[in-house]
Amino acid sequence: MFATRKPLDQQVIVITGASSGIGLSTARMAAAAGAKVVLTARNGDVLAEIAREIEAAGGEATHVVADVGERAQVQAVADRAIQRFGRIDTWVNDAGLSIFGRLEEVSDADHQRLFQTNFWGLVYGSLVALPHLKRSGGVLINLGSVASDIAFPLQGMYCASKHAIKGFTDALRIELEEEGAPVAVTLIKPASIDTPFPQNARNYTDHEPKLPPPIYRTEEVANAIVHAAVHPQRDIYIGGGGRVMSASKRMAPRAFDRIARTMTAQQQRDEPARDRGGALYEAGLGGRVAGDHPGYVMRRSFYTRSALHPLTTAAVVAGVGLAAASLLGAGRRP
Repeated sequence: MFATRKPLDQQVIVITGASSGIGLSTARMAAAAGAKVVLTARNGDVLAEIAREIEAAGGEATHVVADVGERAQVQAVADRAIQRFGRIDTWVNDAGLSIFGRLEEVSDADHQRLFQTNFWGLVYGSLVALPHLKRSGGVLINLGSVASDIAFPLQGMYCASKHAIKGFTDALRIELEEEGAPVAVTLIKPASIDTPFPQNARNYTDHEPKLPPPIYRTEEVANAIVHAAVHPQRDIYIGGGGRVMSASKRMAPRAFDRIARTMTAQQQRDEPARDRGGALYEAGLGGRVAGDHPGYVMRRSFYTRSALHPLTTAAVVAGVGLAAASLLGAGRRP
């Protein structure tokens, strides 16, 4: 169990990918709780507007335009945080994107660009943040995914990047613990979240992309992130559905593979593709927390809210095991 950190109203928090979705929701929530926030993404106009919004509400914010795939630009974010606020207490690596398309169809350049942002961006953020977090006794929060544990079609390289993030984060945590460094490392694993993520993805298909259900609100992830900044945990799953899928894959991988085949259809709307380019090489529009998922979006995750409190964890884990067994049983039926 990690030690409790400073209250939010005494923290300086750096958030990558802060111009939309989970990053934007986290920035607003942390600032509302009194944290000083440092926002970074590629869309400077949107970042400036978000910073003004936070300060108009009485908060403190600064922003830095940066591509996390470039280490020098990530270093500039840390330098700005120290210049403005004097320290870094929590660093949140949230920036990421995806590609919808079969692995054989996607170009090498697009695959490499995705990995540069998703994996290397998180690596650079972690390594740049560590000297500051060691001084402050801070928290590193990395955004993985349920795709850190499972794989599914149409987003194969995204899944690979999230598996890599898990491996890096776990190894880094062990090294820090061996060193005795006062840094807590938390890996957040969201299931499908209603953000502009599908619209910002590069799309090789003929259909407008979407995420497979169940879908959860962005605020569920932001709530877990700000909780972890004060009460860090090793891993936090967002959404009981994702936790069940991870448990199912671990219990019976071949049976889960059969279930995962159905996800191709679940990731495509019944309408033609719009903008196939996405935000792989250029900044997206930004400024939006929610996406436009066409189906039901769950307002809360009972599983996640319960798992954030240790006294209820045992009962929650038992429920996940039963649900995973039920899912696998359904997958074995003809």
